[in-house]
Amino acid sequence: MMKFTLLLLGFSLFHLSFTARAEVLAVSNDKCLECHSDKDLTKDLPNGKSRSLFVDESTLKMTAHGKIQCAGCHADLTAEHPDNAAAAKPVDCGACHGKQSKSFGASVHGLALLKGSEAAASCKDCHGKHDIFARQSTRSSIHVTKLVQTCGQCHGQEAADVTASVHGQAMLKGDREAATCSDCHSEHQIVGLKDPAASFRTAEVCSKCHASERMNSRFGMPNDRVKTFFESYHGLAATGGSTTAANCASCHGYHKILRSNHSDSMIHPTHLVETCGKCHPGATESFVGGKIHADEDKSNETGMVVNRWVKKIYVILIVLTVFLLGLHNGVAWWRKVVARRRAHGEMVERMDRGQRMQHFVLMSSFVVLAITGFALKFPGTWFAHLMGSEEIRRWIHRVAGVALIAGGIYHVYYVIFSAKGRKLLCDLWPRWQDACDVVTNARHLAFGTAKARFGRFGYPEKLEYWAVVWGSVVMGVTGLAIWFKIDVTRWFPRWLVEVAITIHYYEAILACLAIIVWHFYHVMLDPDVYPMNWAWLDGKVPKKHHEDEHPLEIITPEDTDDGKA
Repeated sequence: MMKFTLLLLGFSLFHLSFTARAEVLAVSNDKCLECHSDKDLTKDLPNGKSRSLFVDESTLKMTAHGKIQCAGCHADLTAEHPDNAAAAKPVDCGACHGKQSKSFGASVHGLALLKGSEAAASCKDCHGKHDIFARQSTRSSIHVTKLVQTCGQCHGQEAADVTASVHGQAMLKGDREAATCSDCHSEHQIVGLKDPAASFRTAEVCSKCHASERMNSRFGMPNDRVKTFFESYHGLAATGGSTTAANCASCHGYHKILRSNHSDSMIHPTHLVETCGKCHPGATESFVGGKIHADEDKSNETGMVVNRWVKKIYVILIVLTVFLLGLHNGVAWWRKVVARRRAHGEMVERMDRGQRMQHFVLMSSFVVLAITGFALKFPGTWFAHLMGSEEIRRWIHRVAGVALIAGGIYHVYYVIFSAKGRKLLCDLWPRWQDACDVVTNARHLAFGTAKARFGRFGYPEKLEYWAVVWGSVVMGVTGLAIWFKIDVTRWFPRWLVEVAITIHYYEAILACLAIIVWHFYHVMLDPDVYPMNWAWLDGKVPKKHHEDEHPLEIITPEDTDDGKA
């Protein structure tokens, strides 16, 4: 009996709690509208004013939230409202509009609300309360034709200025491509643009429309306004981070932007002295006669024509001067290099003609691959533009890659099937002595002790040789995988191609830096061989230098000459 009583009591409590919960969730719009359909329903505010609590049901059903129950937004209210005298809490729009709410929180309005400002705009001030329509609807408070009016509730003077501007007039006509408040200040993460720190951002904002060829064509505006601004002193200074250099708004205005032929425009001839004088005190009519947006290549004004000819004359003068100076010093350098080389006396052959040809193929293909590869990776660089279109750069890169692979295949044949090749491979094969030489030279560099003694090749040459072998294989395999990615993905997952691209890029950086830091030092920057080791051209090095660097190599008579090479 006791168990039955407890079971019945538990069931009753569960039923009561479920019923109470259902009652809370079952608050329907009809229940809310019993009171809120009354047009005279108001609430007294602490400041002595009253606020209407009337909700127009017919309007509500047509809004963007028409299919949502009142309790969907006012989740804090229960069926006991208003008997419990609990006022509705502010609606949390972020519950459904998380991304927009997060952006709004970082805006000037959101930050002001966080600081406790009661005047800062919230979601309802822009979108409405119970009359929220999709922005495409002409009834929406953020429709293109009403946005200025909505923002004007707080920003009266700015709204009046925008209404009079070219942007505002286009908005009032319903042109959907006309610049609106949100186009310049963003939609939810609303930013202020009058702060000096926003100088460059102001120019970027204007560029969104005025750099568009389609927009300029449609509205009959020049295509070069953004380009010529950023090429001017003002644009260059703003790009460089200046907060005092003039930006678009400094000359054209922030909100009341008018055509240049409008008598009230800041850039009308009658106002230019005043406009420029804000930054340039004492500006005269002659000073303001300059053109910020002038296209020197098209303008027929006297000043622009003279400036254009001065530029051409200077280009010719620069090219001619640098060419003659370079020719003079180049010939002098060559004669001194040849004289110094002859003074070395007896020479020793380090590379025969076949080896020099292999080195030339490797060197030339590597240089072309490096230049075209980085041009493909960074197409906006000056050296990329020198090589024409992306397609031209791509095919030059591929041809150089094929040359590198072909040279590598020939080298494999050379070291297997020729006596000199087998001897070369044998001499370049890593040995325990190389590790010992590394330690010896480390002591030499640190403490000035005796340096390591090498045979035909020491660890510097062996490191380079095997690094080239490794790099050629890696770059060749990954390059072919990128080139023939469709065929690769027939057998392997697509992500392998992405990995190949990453390896190809970073291996290229590693190879280029290794060449600059290691190879260039040993063949060019080392004071003992400066300005270069000539073995790559004629295969020979001075016997004295060879004896210093490779004292353990046995030299045969045919490896030397009388110094007349």
